[in-house]
Amino acid sequence: MQNFERRRDRFDLFDSMESPAVNLCFRMDLPDFRPWCKEQDLAPFHVLLCAVLRSILKIENFRYRVFEGEVIRIERLLPSFTVVNQHFDLNFAQFDWSDDVRTFVANGQAAREEAGSMLELNRKYAGMSPREAKDQVFVTCMPWLDFTSIQHPMASLATPDIPSLAWGRFSAGPDGGLQLPFSVQAHHGFVDGYHIHLLAQQIAAELAAIMQA
Repeated sequence: MQNFERRRDRFDLFDSMESPAVNLCFRMDLPDFRPWCKEQDLAPFHVLLCAVLRSILKIENFRYRVFEGEVIRIERLLPSFTVVNQHFDLNFAQFDWSDDVRTFVANGQAAREEAGSMLELNRKYAGMSPREAKDQVFVTCMPWLDFTSIQHPMASLATPDIPSLAWGRFSAGPDGGLQLPFSVQAHHGFVDGYHIHLLAQQIAAELAAIMQA
């Protein structure tokens, strides 16, 4: 927590505001990993989710949370993301972390099927304790939309400490790469625009590393 203590005055400043959230939406450049996914028979969404969550853990500012009035640093992530069920209602998929990309993808696909078949909200998700909830980031994907902004829901305007991430439809980028709209919402006491820039760079690097492994 030594790195956080250097930001303590910034945290106190933003945390005292009615809404301490910073929310940026931008076009993210990525290597085109879809042909590799096709060769490996891996779902692109889940490969990208793996790269995103690995990146979150590597940038310390995205690991800070507020629990019972104190700043903590999480040591793990519980992967979760939104799905739509058979009636096109929102649900939440959850699964166990794996450092192996193939196992990660398989776990994520199984969780998608399970959550998508539920009529009510995922009971496992609804039963999380407040402390368990801190070991996640909120992830949603809207592959139909090339959106330019988004407002993520928060339990309270004063508590945006769990980062919220969203991305949309892929499109062709420069030099044969990909672009996609990407949104990051986080507590400004923890995360600045610079850290969001680092996150975007890290996600691209993680995808490149996954393809080379």
